[in-house]
This record gives sequence, structure tokens and C-alpha cells, in this order.
Amino acid sequence: MTSFDDIRADFEFLDEWDDRYKYLIDLGRQLAPYPEARRDEAHKVRGCASQVWFHAEPDGERLALHGDSDAHIVKGLIALLFALYSGKTRAEILKIDPQTALEPFDLKGHLTPQRSNGFASMIERIQRLAANNA
Repeated sequence: MTSFDDIRADFEFLDEWDDRYKYLIDLGRQLAPYPEARRDEAHKVRGCASQVWFHAEPDGERLALHGDSDAHIVKGLIALLFALYSGKTRAEILKIDPQTALEPFDLKGHLTPQRSNGFASMIERIQRLAANNA
């Protein structure tokens, strides 16, 4: 998986939003396959216009995050969030200020309101998964 810092640097290098969207789509393609058995209501992220599923598996103090979507850009957003939160303990996940961390990406200015709401729902789900597994 590409590191969050590498993604931020790559994003800053790309001037055009069409290129940034393509980059997000490429990131989404790097997600591990998501198990069909977890494409159910229990793992569905509410508030997303697209179909989005998340689950977390405890890995000691850390959480192994898994997710998928039926929309290419949303898969890229999932990959971006997983890069932000991967390798972190549950407590570290809960301490991250996602708005500050994601500010350099200027996603709010380039995602539809509906997709922005879904992105916020994904962040909330990750925080809930960390809190529930603490």
C-alpha cells in the first residue's frame, strides 16, 4: 500500500483534477479484494450514495482495515483513508484529526456534496470501528 505521505506528495505534483481523479482510481485498484461474504448490511457504510463496505480485524493493538465500493473514485477515497489510518493503533486512529490531515487534498472543493457526505461517513465508520475494538 502506498503511504499517506507519498500519496500527498503525488497529489501535489498533479496540477489537473482530471489527473488527480485518475490517480485516486489507480489507488482504489490497489485495494485488496474484499470478501463477498462481507458485502452485507452489517458492513455497509451508511450515508454513501455508492455501495461501500468496511470491516476491521484486530491485529494486536492495531486494526487491519478492509473495504470496497462499487464506484471507482470512492474506492480511491477508501484507499486514501486506509493510507491515513494504516499502521496505527486504535488510540492513534481516534486521535487523528482527519480534516487537518486531508486538508492538503482539497477534496471538499472537488467532490460533490453527496460524495463529501459519504466520505465523512467513511471516516466516522473507521473511528467507530477503532472505538468499538478498543
